[in-house]
Amino acid sequence: MIDRSFKYGDRVQLTDAKGKLYSITLAQGSEWHTHKGMLKHDELVGLPEGSIVATNQDLKFQAFRPLLADYVLSMPRGATIVYPKDAAMILGVADIKPGIRVLEAGVGSGALSISLLRAIGEGGVLHSVEIREDFAEISEKNVSSYFGGKPANWNLTIGALQDQSYEADFDRVILDMLSPWECLDVASKALVPGGVFMAYVATTTQLSKIAEAIKESGNFTEPESSESIVRGWHHEGLAVRPQHRMIGHTGFLIFARRMAPGVPVLQRRRRPSKGSYGVIE
Repeated sequence: MIDRSFKYGDRVQLTDAKGKLYSITLAQGSEWHTHKGMLKHDELVGLPEGSIVATNQDLKFQAFRPLLADYVLSMPRGATIVYPKDAAMILGVADIKPGIRVLEAGVGSGALSISLLRAIGEGGVLHSVEIREDFAEISEKNVSSYFGGKPANWNLTIGALQDQSYEADFDRVILDMLSPWECLDVASKALVPGGVFMAYVATTTQLSKIAEAIKESGNFTEPESSESIVRGWHHEGLAVRPQHRMIGHTGFLIFARRMAPGVPVLQRRRRPSKGSYGVIE
């Protein structure tokens, strides 16, 4: 049976009775201090996940290893992160799977990079491009901290994606940037036929511009766009209702697939809108 008890060097998530989260990394002889007493790291070592620990003034916490969502929401940030709900959609809709090659641009704080690396496994390759050196440094620290070292299958380039040159060597291209339409030519050249292009944008203006650019390029299928909205629920006995606060709009996802070179896009047939009809006399 695998020993899953806490060890020195483990990151531990502590949750109090109010649901507030704290994160510590276990170090021999260290102490964690709160407004109500302190907790010795040594007291957690050897305990299984799901244990209850208490400070010397009896303030109690549940102890677990943090999930990926817990880690990315608490890690240092340089740029706004891709939230777990959107990262999950990207992995699912873009069909991110073990062994594939992914080109990512707009790394920010590294939240999506971590999710992509976990999904592609050791047999896959992630090549990330970040225009800002300070963001690249933060993301490299966050990714290395999560995996216990920089993954061997992760390459990080500092610079603008438009300035890079790639042959058709990637199965997926994921863009999280202000102007993804400026990178469509690079994305087209980088993707293998049938590869997936996906962009994550915040506003309807950006969504409109990237959608029209995809259509005008002639290199991709008809783009599809969506957003995800998560609403939690309160349940206390028979009092079951939506929570007053929810994670609403964070961003839009737009998806298309790379056509074979030289093959025209099959135009999607649509019913004309009412406004397109002529005036009946």
